[in-house]
Formats: sequence, C-alpha cells, structure tokens
Amino acid sequence: MDLEKPPAGPPAQPPVREPEGCLVVAIRLPVRIVVLVLVVPVRMVWDALVVVGRLLRDTVLRPLGRALLWLGKALFVRPLIGLWRYVVVPVGRALGWLVQVLLVVPAVWSYRYLLTPVGHGIAWLARGIGAGLAWVYARVLTPVGHAGRWLLKGIGALLAAVGVGAYTAVAWLVRHLLVVPAGWVHRWILAPVGRAIAWCARGVWRLLALLVTGIGLVLYWTARILVVLPALSLWRWVLAPVGRFLAVVAREVGDALGLAWRIAGRISRAVGRFLGTLFRWIFVEPVRWAYRTVLTPVGHAVRDAVLRPAARAARSVGRATRQTLAAARETARQARADVRRMLFGESREREAVGRREPSGAETRTLGSSTTALTKD
Repeated sequence: MDLEKPPAGPPAQPPVREPEGCLVVAIRLPVRIVVLVLVVPVRMVWDALVVVGRLLRDTVLRPLGRALLWLGKALFVRPLIGLWRYVVVPVGRALGWLVQVLLVVPAVWSYRYLLTPVGHGIAWLARGIGAGLAWVYARVLTPVGHAGRWLLKGIGALLAAVGVGAYTAVAWLVRHLLVVPAGWVHRWILAPVGRAIAWCARGVWRLLALLVTGIGLVLYWTARILVVLPALSLWRWVLAPVGRFLAVVAREVGDALGLAWRIAGRISRAVGRFLGTLFRWIFVEPVRWAYRTVLTPVGHAVRDAVLRPAARAARSVGRATRQTLAAARETARQARADVRRMLFGESREREAVGRREPSGAETRTLGSSTTALTKD
C-alpha cells in the first residue's frame, strides 16, 4: 500500500466561455420566455399522450397482440403443420412409391433387357458400316483425290503465271500514267498554293486572337466592376452580418427549446403529481375510507350473523340428509335380503377353512406354531 500522497497534478481548468455580445444577452431572455410559453402546453400534451399510449399498450394492444398471435397459430400454423404432417408427407411418400413402381422399375428393366441388347446390335452394325466406309475411302476416294490435287496444281500454276504478267503490265501503266504526273502536280502546283494558304491562315488567326483578347479584357473588367465588386460588398456588409445574426438567433432558439423542454417536463411532472394527488384525495381515499370503515364492518357483521349460521344450517341439513339416505339404503338392503330369503330360502353358510396365518386376535409366540403343518 502506498502511504505517500501522490503529487497533485495541475488543477483542472474550467471551460472558457467565449464572450457574448449585448445582442445575445438582449435576445436570450425574451426568446426563452416565448419558447417556454409555447413549449409547456406541447410538453404536457406529449406527456399525456405518452401515458395514454402506455395504458393502451398494456391494456389493449398487448392482449390484442397475444390474442391475434394465438388466433394466427390456431388458424394457420397448426392447420398447416397438420396438413404437412398428415397429408403432404403421406401423399409424397405414396407418390414416391408409385413413381418407383411405375417408372423406375420398368425403366431399369427396359434398359437392362431391351436397350442394352439393341445398343450392342447397333454398335456391331455401325462397326461393320465403318469398316466398309474405311475400305472405300482407302481404295477409291484416296486415288481420286490425289489425281484431282495434281490437276488443280497444274491449273493453279498456269493461272499464277497469267496473273503475274497482267499485274506487271498494269503496274507499269499506272506508274507512267498516274503516279509520275501526280508527283509533278504536287511539287510544282499544290505545294506552293498550300504554303500561301497556310501563311494567310496564320495571319488571320493572329488577328482573331488579338481581337478576342481585347474583347475578353473589356468583358472581364466590365464584369468585375459591375458584378463582382457589388456582390463582394453585398456579401461583406449585408449577408455576412445577417447570417451571423440569424446564427445567433438560431442558436439561442435551440438552447431555449432545450431548456424550455426540460422545464416543461418538470412542470408537467409537477402537474401530473398534483392531479394524481387530487385524484387520490377525491376518489381513492374516500373509497378506501368507505371500504375500511363501512363495508368491512358490515361485511363482518353479515358474515357472523348470516353467512356462518346459514353455512352451519346447510351443513346440518346435509348431514341429516346423508343420514336419512344411509338409513333408506340400509332399509332397502334389508328388504331385498328378506325378499330373497322368502323366495330362495336361507343361504348355506360357508365352511370355515384353517388359515395359515393367525387371526387378528391371535398373535405369534416363540413357543407355539402358527402354520397349518406344524400346528398342535
């Protein structure tokens, strides 16, 4: 355990509040008063609605939801479960068995005993046809193809020679009739004309650039003087102060709303407690006093003077009734026995049989035997 006191750290600095202007102080109190006057009824109505909503939730909506849940289970879930368990599953199993018996087993049998032999026969026939076609290809088509290829090679060589000669002649004609005159025209006519046109275009471009630059400078300074400077002045001397004022007002209104909501909550709680106390003293306390001082003694008196004697009388009547019924049953039993005796005579008594165990009056001792085999 450390007995030495740790060195004290630097004291916590309180939060520094920014200085507030006179405008803020002048706006704050009226805004808070107005907002409080407006918010208190809203908060009281809100609290009343909350209480009513909780009461409805606990007394109406929750039991209704439980009833609807039970009704949904009874009307939908359990019938669907029963339908699935006792209808769909057995029907599915029956359909599966039918499909297996009617489709799978015949399909397997047909594949094994019909399609497989037919497939083997078709394969043997296809192998025979393939062997015949291979012999025809090797002995007939191949020599014919070689002869056709040799003939086509000769025709191709002849056509190639003719094409080379024609291409050479056409190329010579094109060179001397088109290319040489076109080169002379380009060198002595088109090139000088193009240079002259390019020099003129550069001059026109420089002139246009100079004109556009001048017009741009004029428009820039015109817009700066007529639009930018007034807009900047408007922002600096009008919009910014108005924005700061509105920001202060909005901040104060927000703070006032928060404070008014809290104060209204306390007022609403006090009003609720007052109304609860008033309701208790007007309704609950008189009812409790009447129950305690009037109804309870009256109930005790009624219980002692009326209910208990009535209960005792009812018990005595029930006891007498049971005794009367028992006596009547015994009388009826004796009458039946007398009638049976008059009609059939006395019944023969059963002979006594020695018992292995002693009766209730006799007891076992160490010196006497109680069994039938060793009894004296």
